[in-house]
Amino acid sequence: MTKSRLNYVEAAPDAMKPMFALEESLASLSIDAAMRELLKIRASQINGCAYCLNMHLPAARKAGVPQSKLDVLAGWRESPAFGTRERAALTWCEALTRVEATGADDHSFETLAAAFSAQEQVEITLIITTINAWNRIAVGFRSQHPVEARDTA
Repeated sequence: MTKSRLNYVEAAPDAMKPMFALEESLASLSIDAAMRELLKIRASQINGCAYCLNMHLPAARKAGVPQSKLDVLAGWRESPAFGTRERAALTWCEALTRVEATGADDHSFETLAAAFSAQEQVEITLIITTINAWNRIAVGFRSQHPVEARDTA
């Protein structure tokens, strides 16, 4: 169990305003809420960000992502539950989230480009970039998600 290091919003509210504005702007993109949430969850899984997972899993269900799909998201490559566009976006998500290992490889980008318009490619990249930034903030400062008493038994 980790202990929260500090509340970054209280410590530097003005510095966080652009991040909140960027996050709010994602809702106006052409990429639908279900896809946005799948990308946020997958990046958060890779980055080990429990705070963001706790936030985005309920948001994904609210956006209409079935629980059965969320249950297998970490193993999406082996699951028939994901369509071509989801697979392309998830491939790019993993390539960007693990950029130190992948270098944002050509195959991952070509997969994305085959399934999405240029505008959508930029939007998906922005969604992935934003959640990776949030993950680094939340993990770095050890942000704690709410826990119900029954969860700690």
